[in-house]
Amino acid sequence: MLTTFDYIVIVGYLVGVAVLGIRMGGRQRSTKDYFLGGRDLPWWAVCFSVVATETSTLTVIGVPAITFGGTMTFLQLTIGYLLGRLVVSLLFLPRYFSGSLSTAYAFLGQRFGDGMRGCASVTFMITRLLADGVRLFATAIPLKVIADSAGLSIFSDPVSYFQIIALLGVVTVIYTLIGGIRAVVWMDVVQMTLYVGGGLLAVLFLLDGMPEGWWREAVAAGKLTVLDWGFADSFADWVTKPYVLITAVIGGGVFSMASHGTDQLIVQRLLACRNQADSQRALVASALVVGVQFALFLFVGVLLWTYYGGLSPAELGLSRGDEVFPRYIIEGLPPGLSGLLLAGILAAAMSTLSSSLNSLASSTMMDVYERIIRKPQAEDRALLISRGLTLFWGVLFVLFASLFEDTQNPVVELGLAIASFTYGGLLGAFLLGLLSKRARESDAIISFVFTIVFMVLIIFGLWFHPEQGWIIHLGPSDELVAAQGLRQVAWPWYTLIGAGVAVAVGSMLALRHRE
Repeated sequence: MLTTFDYIVIVGYLVGVAVLGIRMGGRQRSTKDYFLGGRDLPWWAVCFSVVATETSTLTVIGVPAITFGGTMTFLQLTIGYLLGRLVVSLLFLPRYFSGSLSTAYAFLGQRFGDGMRGCASVTFMITRLLADGVRLFATAIPLKVIADSAGLSIFSDPVSYFQIIALLGVVTVIYTLIGGIRAVVWMDVVQMTLYVGGGLLAVLFLLDGMPEGWWREAVAAGKLTVLDWGFADSFADWVTKPYVLITAVIGGGVFSMASHGTDQLIVQRLLACRNQADSQRALVASALVVGVQFALFLFVGVLLWTYYGGLSPAELGLSRGDEVFPRYIIEGLPPGLSGLLLAGILAAAMSTLSSSLNSLASSTMMDVYERIIRKPQAEDRALLISRGLTLFWGVLFVLFASLFEDTQNPVVELGLAIASFTYGGLLGAFLLGLLSKRARESDAIISFVFTIVFMVLIIFGLWFHPEQGWIIHLGPSDELVAAQGLRQVAWPWYTLIGAGVAVAVGSMLALRHRE
């Protein structure tokens, strides 16, 4: 159980983050300072910020659950991530820097027009609100369990999800609103150091208690298997299994192209580098750092499997594998270190939330507000509006995350997978602009909207039946899926399918026009 010392560590972390974030943010004089850090941030700090931004609480507690119940084949995705980021660094970043663009969607505005730019920006806003709102709620779940077990209360009532979410939101909004992207990036560096350091400490304590011969047992159980070549699998297996090598590399690579080449959440950091070369260094290095980070937390899962004697989550009295690592943090670590690991979980959540707030404010300001106003704003007024937008999105995140108190709500799954609906269309729009000289704004918008609708059908309605092959079945029950052995297209393929459809539809529509 947690001790008073653990609570002191957690509270000290929350206070320290707010104070340090404000100090490191410095003084903001313009929207360029606020959203791009004056384009003067060192590449290594941006690299760590990119990694921290794409790491959420679900990563810290979810990745160990993968190897606890399976193998390390998840690590194959990082090969695709590296290849995808290499393509972005060579194909996308030169376009962004040659035009001195301020957002990812400014390229679409230059190539097609403000209509496509606004469409992509609004899609990004909805994506971030759904996905990161759910991640914020997910962070509150272990904290709520801890608060209940400790008997904590406010005005004699048990601590609620809303109160936890509001506390995290307020602390994050404070330093994000005042310090801008510079505060976000430097605090991401601090927060990444915290949760990775916590993971390393967990490994050391777990290794100290490992029984003799544990490594041989893990190898024999297949826990340390990294590569799944899939030579004995059928084509359907390749399409429906997410961690076969070809699926992980190709699907992971295209997914990384979309997430790091078209998502303002990441692109904003890359544009804050001092020059194109620094941006490319930060992006490619982030793939290597992510690989090491995934390997660390996957190894934590292997050690947890040994620590708990190979028992399943159900046999441990848990409802799912995601609860195993939090349980060990609370029960298996000494006082102070438990608080430090929980602070690491908070760090992962707050780095994602702060990044979302600043990128949402920047996209709202530059892609939507300035396009509607269509006249230059004084720097002090533009900065004030930008801070107001940060506050607006912070309040919206807290309210939205609080809607998921019923954890059985299927919208939770939608929020976690929402990128699968939109990334393909976004990447396809960018590729259409780069590859087709004939394509016009109407072609891009129509293909983008069509792709999102098409992906809804693929994700919810396309299933592989062991006897009937590929079938269309919208929303089958869990019982029917289990009984008939239905399988879906593996998620790494979603972005590739979406991008291919968007480019194909847009290119066909473009045939209407003369070059």
